[in-house]
Amino acid sequence: MSIEQDLSQMGWTSHFQTQLEQSSNDGFFPARVVGVRKNSFRVSNGKSEWLATLAGRLKHDADGMYPVTGDWVLMTDAVISRVLERKNALSRGASGTRHKHNAQPQKEQVIAANLDTVFIVCGLDRDFNPRRIERYLTLVYNCGLNPVIILTKADLHQNPEHFVREVEAVALGVATHLVSASDDTGLASLESYLPPGRTTTMVGSSGAGKSTLVNRLYGKAVQLTGSISTHVGKGRHTTTSRDLIMMPQGGMVIDNPGIREIAFWEVDKGAEAAFPEIEKLGLGCRFTNCSHTNEPGCRVLGAVDEGEISRGRLESYWKVKREMEYLSLRRHKSADRVEKERWKEVALKIKAMKKRR
Repeated sequence: MSIEQDLSQMGWTSHFQTQLEQSSNDGFFPARVVGVRKNSFRVSNGKSEWLATLAGRLKHDADGMYPVTGDWVLMTDAVISRVLERKNALSRGASGTRHKHNAQPQKEQVIAANLDTVFIVCGLDRDFNPRRIERYLTLVYNCGLNPVIILTKADLHQNPEHFVREVEAVALGVATHLVSASDDTGLASLESYLPPGRTTTMVGSSGAGKSTLVNRLYGKAVQLTGSISTHVGKGRHTTTSRDLIMMPQGGMVIDNPGIREIAFWEVDKGAEAAFPEIEKLGLGCRFTNCSHTNEPGCRVLGAVDEGEISRGRLESYWKVKREMEYLSLRRHKSADRVEKERWKEVALKIKAMKKRR
């Protein structure tokens, strides 16, 4: 197999080839980051894999891109000299701030780069939460990526199909797959996401079954997994790093540590894509700038009263929209000013809702 074919198997496309050809240094050669550690990186050209370090100027370049798993980089020997422009990236707000009223995420955390699909993995134990799935969908859509929902641990239930129906009610148009860790149930349906050159990453809570799923798809244990906790009924968190794994199907999977806080960073049309029926109904509201909280002639509130949309789903939509608006405003105003305006608006909405009741 030629070098070009090896790279193509790793996801190399014309997007990256053009950047290589425009590079001013003929001594560069491309590789893909397949693992990130504290002070080193694992890179691969599709045929060989080796450890690499980061060029000094990239370590201190605040405007430069720090390599993450899935990135394509230009190498000189065992040194990463440049990170090529990404096709896309899955990113979130750095954890630790989402539940604090006056401390929204201050920093972006890029989870993985150059992806074709994002598996949102949810276990059918205490991990199952449609509201969390809505947030994951918003996160993925904000980054312009394609979500697929994987419901693991189907073997815990005699009739798990009702979970699929519940997910499909909040993940409109998103492919949802039911799989079991005890056998190969549902695994065949995932093969189409793993052809040569395609990259999938997985997100979900700790213990949702991501590493077990990788092992089942691979056909043997390539990722460490934990036993089920008898106290909480969930798998223990074992993945502590982000590694790109070449699968026997030809594609690649990036396993990720569990996400505790789904904090947004990108501000795009994630809410609109994750809640399409609310957005569509909103077009029929009396006021074009209707917030769907207390306005007369609100088609969305009418749908809630009629049972067409659940109150919980609408509240989840409100929460996501507030976060999106806050992030957008922060990029144009000081934090103090945004926070003051935000709580003034919240107080007015609460007052209006009380009157409506």
